[in-house]
Amino acid sequence: MTTEQHADLVIVGAGMVGLALALALAPSGKRICLLEQRSGCVADWLDQLCAQPEQQYDPRVSALNLASVKLLDQLGAWSAIQSLFRACAYRDMEVWDGEGSGRIQFSADALHQDQLGYIVENSMIQAGLLQQLPEHDNLQLLTGVGLQQLSAPAADGSRTLQLSDGRRLSVMLVVGADGALSRTRQLSGLGATEWDYGHHALVTTITTEREHAETCWQRFTEDGPLALLPLAGGGRRKSSIVWSTSPEHARELMALSDEDFRQALGRASDYCLGAVVDSAERQLIPLRQRHAHQYVEAGLALVGDAAHTIHPLAGQGVNLGFMDAAALADVIEAAWQRGESIADESVLRRYQRQRRSANLSMSAAMESFRRLFAPQPAPVRLLRSCGMNLMNRLEPVKQHLVLQAMGLSGERPQRLQR
Repeated sequence: MTTEQHADLVIVGAGMVGLALALALAPSGKRICLLEQRSGCVADWLDQLCAQPEQQYDPRVSALNLASVKLLDQLGAWSAIQSLFRACAYRDMEVWDGEGSGRIQFSADALHQDQLGYIVENSMIQAGLLQQLPEHDNLQLLTGVGLQQLSAPAADGSRTLQLSDGRRLSVMLVVGADGALSRTRQLSGLGATEWDYGHHALVTTITTEREHAETCWQRFTEDGPLALLPLAGGGRRKSSIVWSTSPEHARELMALSDEDFRQALGRASDYCLGAVVDSAERQLIPLRQRHAHQYVEAGLALVGDAAHTIHPLAGQGVNLGFMDAAALADVIEAAWQRGESIADESVLRRYQRQRRSANLSMSAAMESFRRLFAPQPAPVRLLRSCGMNLMNRLEPVKQHLVLQAMGLSGERPQRLQR
């Protein structure tokens, strides 16, 4: 017998962005349900994360800007993340053209800030958010279940979800936070523009000869950008690697022995931190750009990677997702306070107007950078290097760029302006 349950809102996907949205809306007292395909429970997940050896790092990390940190702090998660001692503040960035002489430096001191942002393992961010779930009785996490079917909107905009365990959920609003291959987006019929970047991202954790000096290092190589991101612990000699390169080169790197890989990485990074003396297991992630044509329709909204994915060269992906969550939470809260239906497409379009243009702008900027640093004739490489060096001397322009990347300028969700 199929049972039908009711909720005010269902979030499909209990990753970082889905959890952030649920916690942002928790004070409303409304019944909010999160669906997660992974089996288990919060306590088991947290035990696994907290039992992770001190020197074993998650190869997937995020460069959190200060706007994202503020959101996590409001949700109670940031203090939990810091208590795990796995958040590494970075104060400087060094970016240089590996095929030329261009170089740009960014510094927190120039902005009178304590740091530019934080490098945090994704698993630690999720642990900080998960710890807050039991504090809210109106948040229900259903694990080991997936979304199988999604009804068209009823006259009032509400939707019915058919789950993989046979349950049916009747809700006013479904939010897809289920990643780049979003089942929610596919079932809704919301189209997306996508293309292959022609890059795979190789990720791993390394130990270097010299300390990372709380600095993010990024070299634009002929094959793609290579980033060395500082990690907490490890005597300040641990860094996370995101090496975006052609699929052919990526497969060659994956086939190398550990010692040969470390030597190749040292050469590719211009030995900016000295020799690479140790490296963990390598993982390869294909990179594709996606952007949904619409983020919303009656009774449905998309956030994070379900709505958009971008190249990781500036580390802005998760920050865009957190801003989506904050903006959608603002819109939903305001609708509830005004007595408006959160299933109403005209209400949900307020969220889309806030976020779609900002996300498209960031996506276009990343695509421009990627193309600019693709293999170019010698005259273009010379102009590129001259342009980088000129920008490095134009402090107002440079500060404007870095303040935007830090989430301290431009349009921000209302809750982050408080």
